[in-house]
Amino acid sequence: MNRKPNFDNLLKILNKQKPERPTLFEFFLNDKLYDYLVPEIKSIDTISYYKKVMIAYQRAGYDYFTIHGSDFHFPKNNQHVESTISLNEGFVITDYESFEKYEWPEPEDFDYSILIALGKELPEGMKMIAYGPSGILENTIALVGYDNLCYMLFEEPELAESIFKNIGERLIKYYRICMEFDGVGAIIANDDWGFNTQTMISPSHLRKYVFPYYKKIIEIAHQKGLPVILHSCGNLKEVMDDIIYDMKFDAKHSYEDKIMPVEQAYDTYFPKISILGGIDVDFVCRSSKEEITKRCINMIEKTLDKGGYALGTGNSVPYYVPVENYFAMIDVINLF
Repeated sequence: MNRKPNFDNLLKILNKQKPERPTLFEFFLNDKLYDYLVPEIKSIDTISYYKKVMIAYQRAGYDYFTIHGSDFHFPKNNQHVESTISLNEGFVITDYESFEKYEWPEPEDFDYSILIALGKELPEGMKMIAYGPSGILENTIALVGYDNLCYMLFEEPELAESIFKNIGERLIKYYRICMEFDGVGAIIANDDWGFNTQTMISPSHLRKYVFPYYKKIIEIAHQKGLPVILHSCGNLKEVMDDIIYDMKFDAKHSYEDKIMPVEQAYDTYFPKISILGGIDVDFVCRSSKEEITKRCINMIEKTLDKGGYALGTGNSVPYYVPVENYFAMIDVINLF
């Protein structure tokens, strides 16, 4: 696809406005696709990897690419990794003693020069969207263990609050640093909050321990004129008002047909918040190219005159999505 990037067009969507043309959005693709789209670059280091990502996004027709601003992360023990991971492995904090011993990383101690290097090479009209090393809830679960966290919230709430605080305050610093770079046009808060049927911890616990830090991140971003996208999986119906009215996210990404099809999400939540992606990953994997094309055309026709929507998958493009099905989805924008 040969289309000149225009980040201002994506900004219109994030601002709940009508775009000049159909627009694509994806949190990330996969290494197989990056190699397919940019075979001439070999990923030998972080800069060459993200340069490959940048060019792949450009060639596929996106107005931006996503990037982790540094190697900042919260160290934990190794997890057994296959196609999924356990939420009860790799934890390192179990009590106050292990909490005190944990060496908390400081965002300012990491190298963000990749945002300078890639910012200098951005194609005209393109911007970077910075995402985090997972989010507040995900990192807490990684450090504590999901079952352990559920017990801790009731048996040792002060310890749980301290862990959330240490993570939340550091993620505020991380995003604040990323926002200082001219090439960054928006940020993504990537933090899974739900299962298929409900939130992972209670809405009241989310409101007490998680949401205040995102509210601060969004306040800082909005002061700088940067929109904030929420990427969060699961059934978030009980906290959508918090997402829209309290934290004031500009857009929501990640949808599944078995929870709420994106067509219904758009009818329910737009124009209160912009809707990104949503073509269910399972649907993209299992459907014919004709079925994918038809659904994507219908979604563009449904939203183009109203605005506030960008076409993409419900979550991301993992390696098992057939390449031809992915292109059947994104090629739809050339029909308008």
